[in-house]
Amino acid sequence: MSSERRLVLVTSQLFDQDDAESAGLLRRQGLEIRLAPKLGPRTPQELASLLQGVSAAIVSTDPFDRSVFQAAPELRVVARLGVGFDTIDLDAATEAGVVVTTTRGALEGTVADHTIALMLGLLRRTAQNDASMRRGEWARGAGLSGWDLHGSTVGLVGYGTIGRIIARRLSGFDTEILVSDPFVQPEPGIQLVALEELLRRAQVVSLHAPLTPATRGMIGAVQLRLMRPDAILLNLARGGIVDEDSLEEALIAGRIRGAALDVFEREPPDLTRTLFQLPNVLLSPHVAGFSEVSIRNMLHQASRSVVAVLSGQRPEHVVNPG
Repeated sequence: MSSERRLVLVTSQLFDQDDAESAGLLRRQGLEIRLAPKLGPRTPQELASLLQGVSAAIVSTDPFDRSVFQAAPELRVVARLGVGFDTIDLDAATEAGVVVTTTRGALEGTVADHTIALMLGLLRRTAQNDASMRRGEWARGAGLSGWDLHGSTVGLVGYGTIGRIIARRLSGFDTEILVSDPFVQPEPGIQLVALEELLRRAQVVSLHAPLTPATRGMIGAVQLRLMRPDAILLNLARGGIVDEDSLEEALIAGRIRGAALDVFEREPPDLTRTLFQLPNVLLSPHVAGFSEVSIRNMLHQASRSVVAVLSGQRPEHVVNPG
């Protein structure tokens, strides 16, 4: 790597400047860290300003559109924490000679664990019973009895690495597993069905598809009307996959039993809206992939990607051509 001191922009709130594995690795390579955590919505113009003079970026859900790449001629690598890259214009990155990487392999098991936790929390009404007890109540069975995961039919929309891990986790619950994914082949232990059939049959519908033009708004009013009245919906993929207005309407009307959301159309969401006040909605702040171990692994992997590109090497998990 050149002895010239170069800048790395870090926008993740998870980054620890004292961590020897990630921050230490960058500094040992003569890289200077510019820390600008993304705490809310950020415009492309704001991001472009932060990227001035920057050679590499370790990023969150920052909006890397074509204008950003055009405004950052020194940028050589964008290392995205997580496995999603829907906020990055890959064509524009490739044209600008920027390598884009993800941290695939660092968090999938953690997302699967969080998915199971939300399934059980929603079905067993954990938050509602906790709130009842904190009000001084002892309401055993008084309208707060939960439902069973074991023996139920679970539909997984999207069957990539995370979907497959969830299916393995669910094998201990004796569930019937339905899968809707146009890019997979049938395999033992699952039933590959169309989305409409999955929505009609499943008591638990869990979303794990990437956000693309084809999946944006994939779960809207029409799809929610197909679901069983005793079904729950979980979204741990991307907020744009679910039409939140339609979900709110379906929950209020009692057309589905409940929902668990880790991702939102706008992040952070407006928590004053009715959807997020409903007692049968379980929320977490886009943390499905976070654990002490997964955070450490993601940051180290992203830092290694930065060092590799700036050293003229090809890193792991590149998602754009070139």
